[in-house]
Amino acid sequence: MAQDEHGGELRTAHSSDRSVSSGAAILADSEFTNPGLPDHHERVTDTDPKKEKNAERVITVLFWVSLASALFATVAYFAWPIDRNDITSVRGNNFFLGLGIALSMLTLGIGTVAWAKYLMKDKEMAEARHPIAGSPATRQRVSEIFAQADEESGFSRRKMLRNSLIGALVALPLPGIVMLRDFYNANNEKPVKLLHQTLWGEGVRLVRDPSGTPIKWADVTIGSAFHVIPETLIELEENHDPNFLNEKAKAVVLLMRLPEERLKIDPARKDWSFKGIVAYSKVCTHVGCPVALYEQQTHHLLCPCHQSQFDVTEHCKVIFGPAGRPLPQLPIAVDDEGYLIATSDFHEPVGPTFWERRHDYNV
Repeated sequence: MAQDEHGGELRTAHSSDRSVSSGAAILADSEFTNPGLPDHHERVTDTDPKKEKNAERVITVLFWVSLASALFATVAYFAWPIDRNDITSVRGNNFFLGLGIALSMLTLGIGTVAWAKYLMKDKEMAEARHPIAGSPATRQRVSEIFAQADEESGFSRRKMLRNSLIGALVALPLPGIVMLRDFYNANNEKPVKLLHQTLWGEGVRLVRDPSGTPIKWADVTIGSAFHVIPETLIELEENHDPNFLNEKAKAVVLLMRLPEERLKIDPARKDWSFKGIVAYSKVCTHVGCPVALYEQQTHHLLCPCHQSQFDVTEHCKVIFGPAGRPLPQLPIAVDDEGYLIATSDFHEPVGPTFWERRHDYNV
């Protein structure tokens, strides 16, 4: 390597150093001019008043279609009701309700974009950044800008177009308001009461779902899990009772057996299990999805909808996810023939915890 006169090493210039130097030299020697804005191309609505008027009419029609579609969706919700005894009725309700909402949003969106594209002033502009200080002069300028925007968009001037847009925007939320309002019915019983009472009760046998076969405790091996319903539910199904599905939805249970030493039993619940066999509601306490995934190694129950996890060894307390409380436990025992039976109903309401937001919990 080359050395200077004092014995120091001379640094060899690399190609990157040379390219940077040459680039700097070019920048120093060159002069750049502002290319300016591209040539402005007039739109057909800018040059032909008839075309402008036609565009305004079409956009107005789109807004009126949006309004009519929102009203149609609102009417469709009642015109095609969901029959609890005929699940196929959901098809008509969903189709016409969805069609109305989708068409309302689509035509409103197309009309808004078309207004901006064909009728608002079409001028290229460059806007310099400025401090955010709110001086009187700045506020005055903001007012001027709003006034200018109003003039350029024609919002105040095009009354028919403006009113049709306002009408469409007002009508758009109506289907959602109707659907949400229908969740409440003053004639219905209190949610906490409905969810607190199930078909489980003292002496009711645990049977397999859907066969209805009673379960002996000796058949429940460690690590196994059974989907369980109350025996009284079978009679409702045989009699084609219209409340069958509602009652089943509240009463479904998951039965498991763990090594007794793994259970951390609360003294107040020492009689709720039998030889490591425990039973818990399958209805997730988040939004009511079926909790049916059981991990044998960790003894965790998983909800597939939003990934809530419950620890079976500690009375199904929540260890992960959005669920707000543990799964309700069903107290069980064994009858004289060795079959598993419930000793009572659940001691708390099953299902989502929305009822906790109310203050009238008395049942």
